[in-house]
Amino acid sequence: MERSKTTTIVTGAGSGIGREIAHRLLEDGNDVVLVGRTEATLVETARKAPERAMVLPTDIGSADACSEVVRRTIERFGRVDTLVNNAGVAPLEKIHETSEETVTNCLAINLAGPMHLIIACWPHFMSQRSGCIVNISSVASIDPFPGFLAYAASKSGVDSLTRSIIAEGAIFGIRGFTVNPGAVETPMLRSNFNTTFLPEEHVLPPEAIANFVVECIKGEHDEKQGRQNPLSKT
Repeated sequence: MERSKTTTIVTGAGSGIGREIAHRLLEDGNDVVLVGRTEATLVETARKAPERAMVLPTDIGSADACSEVVRRTIERFGRVDTLVNNAGVAPLEKIHETSEETVTNCLAINLAGPMHLIIACWPHFMSQRSGCIVNISSVASIDPFPGFLAYAASKSGVDSLTRSIIAEGAIFGIRGFTVNPGAVETPMLRSNFNTTFLPEEHVLPPEAIANFVVECIKGEHDEKQGRQNPLSKT
């Protein structure tokens, strides 16, 4: 019998897109593992359904930490069905001002973290003969805004992760999606652009991205696996 609910790991679940994805999944009766750097914001997300949410403050830039997330997910819920790689950083720096720290941090959080989590989940997905991975990328991977050298490059790598998932995962029933949002109303967006530069009416609400992600998990967009899926207001 097909399971009516999933166990999903959501990174960057403390705010913005990640929080909305987690809330949608919890509202649908699923178990959700909330991963992020700040425990207080994760706890706030978990208030939606604390009995089905597990809070795991984690630095996903560490391979060992990512393995621990998956281990504790299995320990608590018995399995993992879905991974949503949403956590990210987006420092705005011109090319000639881009620091070594910016490059290292972008690659660690935006690209290496998702890769480590995919690797850690993969044996469980293979054993189950099923699994779903949704990678939140960006339109910056397709058409980078000036100042996003490191961010855009890391998100291009995220797009590539999904293609590898499809190449190796199809025989095991593992599905993979890339979602490439444009400007979304999140704290990360507003740390770079104020409403004068980018008015609210020109950006997507995080709920729009969350809806698409949940639809991917449910199998409503399986024809869009493995390719870029841009979502924008304009």
